Amino acid sequence: MSDRFAPAALRWAALAAGRLGWTPGIFWTATPSELRACLPVAECAPTPPTPAEIAALVERDAHG
Repeated sequence: MSDRFAPAALRWAALAAGRLGWTPGIFWTATPSELRACLPVAECAPTPPTPAEIAALVERDAHG
């Protein structure tokens, strides 16, 4: 799980800084629920598929 946490945390920290003006200290002391409450619903969408997941979908659909 830790290999996926850092990139996700970086994306959320950037989003909080850019959209909400949060400093790193505010971001790291906020709970996930607080962050979600401050962002529009559309910005709380799940993370996009990984390249490996996309490749698997392409492979699956390539054969009809």
